Amino acid sequence: MNQSHARPARGDLKPCAYAVRNAMCLMLGIACLAALPTQETYAQPNQASAEKISHSIPPGPLGPALAQFAARAGISIVTETSMVAGKLTKGLQGDFTAYEGISRLLEDSGLEVIDLANGNYNLRHAPSAQAGDAVLQTITVSGKGYGSTTEGTGSYATFSTSSSTRLNLSQQETPQAVTVLTRQRLDDQKLSTLIDVLDATPGIYVAQGSIGQDGPNMYARGSSLSNFQIDGVPTFSGMSPFLANTAAYDRVEVVRGATGVMNGLGTPAATVNLIRKRPTAEPQFSLNTQAGNWDRYGVGADVSGAINESGTARLRLVGDYKDEGAWVDRFRQKKLALYGIGEFDLSDKTLLTLGFNHLRQDTDSAIVGRPLYFSDGQRIPLSPSDNTSQKWRYYKHDMDGIFASLEHRFSSGWVGKVEYSHTRYEYDGLLASMLGSIDPATGAGMTIRPNRWDSQLRQNNVDAYVSGVFPLFGRDHELIAGLTLSRLESDGSAYTLDASYPTATTIHDWANAPAPTFANTGGNKSEERNYGAFVNTRFSLTDSTSLLLGGRTTRWTRDIDVTSLLWSDYSLRERRNTFVPYAGIVHALNDTWSVYASYTKIFRPQDDWLNDYFTASQLQPEEGVSYEAGVKASFADGRLTGSLSVFRSEVDNLAVWNADAFTYDLLGNTRARGIELELNGELTRDWQLSAGYAFAVSKDGNGERVLTYVPRQTLKLFTSYRLPGEWNKLTVGGGVNWQNANNSGSGFDHRQGSLALVSLMGRYQIDRNLSVSLNLNNALDKRYLSSNGDYGTYGAPRNFMASMKYTF
Repeated sequence: MNQSHARPARGDLKPCAYAVRNAMCLMLGIACLAALPTQETYAQPNQASAEKISHSIPPGPLGPALAQFAARAGISIVTETSMVAGKLTKGLQGDFTAYEGISRLLEDSGLEVIDLANGNYNLRHAPSAQAGDAVLQTITVSGKGYGSTTEGTGSYATFSTSSSTRLNLSQQETPQAVTVLTRQRLDDQKLSTLIDVLDATPGIYVAQGSIGQDGPNMYARGSSLSNFQIDGVPTFSGMSPFLANTAAYDRVEVVRGATGVMNGLGTPAATVNLIRKRPTAEPQFSLNTQAGNWDRYGVGADVSGAINESGTARLRLVGDYKDEGAWVDRFRQKKLALYGIGEFDLSDKTLLTLGFNHLRQDTDSAIVGRPLYFSDGQRIPLSPSDNTSQKWRYYKHDMDGIFASLEHRFSSGWVGKVEYSHTRYEYDGLLASMLGSIDPATGAGMTIRPNRWDSQLRQNNVDAYVSGVFPLFGRDHELIAGLTLSRLESDGSAYTLDASYPTATTIHDWANAPAPTFANTGGNKSEERNYGAFVNTRFSLTDSTSLLLGGRTTRWTRDIDVTSLLWSDYSLRERRNTFVPYAGIVHALNDTWSVYASYTKIFRPQDDWLNDYFTASQLQPEEGVSYEAGVKASFADGRLTGSLSVFRSEVDNLAVWNADAFTYDLLGNTRARGIELELNGELTRDWQLSAGYAFAVSKDGNGERVLTYVPRQTLKLFTSYRLPGEWNKLTVGGGVNWQNANNSGSGFDHRQGSLALVSLMGRYQIDRNLSVSLNLNNALDKRYLSSNGDYGTYGAPRNFMASMKYTF
C-alpha cells in the first residue's frame, strides 16, 4: 500500500492542541524547578588541601564562580545567598591556595573570606564596604561580557549573550529566544562540526541531501536558515559557514527569529553566531585523540598562554585533523582545521587582536540522494550501506582567513572596536545527478547528468562600533552604534560535458558510470555588497522594565556577469535599500521570572542561483514582519534558565522547492506560527541539562501547508551527570532527538513516521590530567531518511566514537 494513504498519526490530527499540551507539560517542569531551595553552600567536604591548585574561571556572576572553585579545590564555602546575589567577579586563572583563590574572586565585591580551618570558609562584608557605596557600571565589549565565556565552566548555560541586539544581556534581559551551546556541551556530545551543532539545537531541523558535497538544508520557524556570524560579524552563506570546525570556538549562540537589525538581511528562521576562543594568560595545553567505527580517526591540540612575563601578550593555537569513512562503501573524507589568535595589551585600555583560520575538506565518493521509487510507486529496495556514488566523484573545500581588531576603553567608560577580516574560499567538485522514471522490471529509464563545479570567493568585512551607558531622566541607559561593510566577490567556470558521454543508464549501472570529461566553455563573475549602519538602545524605564529600540539601514547590491561560448552572455544588476526596525520590551516580574515581546521586519534578497529556475531578471526579495512574545526564568543565580516563546511571521515571496516540477515556486503571502520551550543549565552541581521543544507550521495564502517535508514538532534533549562519592570520576549522559511524522511533498508523497534517535555518553577522569570517553549515537540503530522526497539519503546507523584527552 502506498504510504501516503496510511492513517494519520494522532499527533497530526490537531497539531496546535497537542503542541500546546506538550509545552504546558514541560512548562510545569520548569515551575517545579523554580521551587528548588536556594543554594547557600558551595562544598566538596573532607577534601581540603593547602596546596596550590590550577583554576580557570572566566569572569561572570560571583556565586557560580565560587561554586566552581569549591568543587575544584575540594573545600566548603558557606555564605548567605543575598551576599553574593548580583555580584560579579573578574575570574581566576592560575595556581592558588584555597584562601588566595577565594580572595581573588572576591576582589571589588565588598566581601572578604574567613578561614574556619579544616577546609571550611565563610564570607562576610568587608569592614571598608559601606552600605550605599556607589558602584560604577562596567562597560564590556560586545560579545565578551561578564559570564559569556563558557570554556572551563563545566556548564550548559552562559550568563551573557550579545547575538540578539549586540548588547551584552542575560537570557532574561533578551526579548528573543536564544540557545547557547557551550564548550562543555560541544565536548560532551562530540559536536565537532557546525552541522552537528545545529542538528542538536532545539527548533532547528537539518535535512542532509548529501554528505561531503555542499551543505544541508536547515530550517527554523518555517523558513530556511541562512544567517551566520563570527563574533557578531555577518558572513555570507556562500562562504559555506556550515563547514566550521567547532574546535576553534568557545560556544555557538543561536537566536531564533528574524535578526535583520544585526545582519542587514534577515529571515524569520534564525541567526547562528560562532564565538571564537580567546587566548589565556595562564599556560594551558590539551591533546585529544579519537577513533570510531567505519575507520574514523582524529587528533587535535589546543595550546594557549602568555609569551611575556607581564602577560600583556597572549597567544593561542588550535589544530584538529580527521580522517573518516562512513557506513557506505568508497566514502572517504579528510578534514584539517587550524586556528590561531593573539591578544596584545597596547595599554591598560587598548587591546590589539590578530588571528587566522584555515580549513580544508576533501571528500571522495560523497554520499548523495538517490531515487526511492520506481515509476509505479513501489519503493526501490536499498539499504543504508548501499552507495550509489561513483568512484570518480569528489568535492574539495579550501578556506583561509585572517582578522584583526583594535578595542579601546575610553575614560568615560565607553568602548570602541574596529575589526577587519578577509577570507578566501575555493571549492572544486565533480558530481552527477540522476533524472528519469525507473522501470521496476529492468531498472531502465534513468539519465545521468555529470557536472563539474569550481569557484573562488573572497569576502572582506569591516565592522566598527561604540558602546556605552548614557544618563537620561535620572536613569542610566545602554547604547551600541556601528557600521558593517561587507563585500563578496566570486569567480567561477562553466563546463560542458563531452557530447559522446553515454547519459542513458539503469539503476543497476548508475554507480559504475564511466568518468566524464568536460570542456571549459564560459564563466561567471559576481560581486555582492552589504553596507549597513545600526543603532540599538536599551532604555531602563523602571528597575524592572526595559525597552529596546533599534534599527539598521542597509544598502545591498549584486552584480552578475555570465559569459559563454555556447549561448548569449548576460548580466544582472540588483539594488536594494531598506530599513529594518527592531523593538522589544522586557518586564521582570521578580528575581526569577520575566515576560517579553519583540517586533522586527524581515528583508532578504533571493539567492542568485534561483535565477536558474526562473529567469535572468531581478526577483522580488522576501519581505515581511515577525512578532514574538514569551516568558523567561532564571534559577540558581542564573545557572539554570528556561523560556517559553510564541511567534508569528508573515512573509511575501518565499521560494519553496517543488519536487514534481523540479523547480522553485515563489509563493505570495505565507504565515508561520508556533511555540518553543527550552531549559538549559545546572539542575544540581553535577547534573547538566539542555532540553527544548518546538512546534512550527507554515501555510500559504490559501491556508495550505507548505514545507511539508519539515517536521512540525521536534524535541531535543541532552543531559550529563557526574556520579557522587567514590564514583565521582565517572560522568554519564545521553539524549534524544525526536521529530513527528512528515511528508515528502513530492509526487509519491512518502510519509516518514515519527522518529526518536537516542545517544549515550560516558567519561572517566583517570586523574587530574587524563580522561577517556565513549559516545554512542543512534543507540537503537533506527533506520531513517535524513532527507525525504522522491530522492533521499539514509541517516547514519548506530555508531560509536572513543576518545582520550590529556590536559595540563
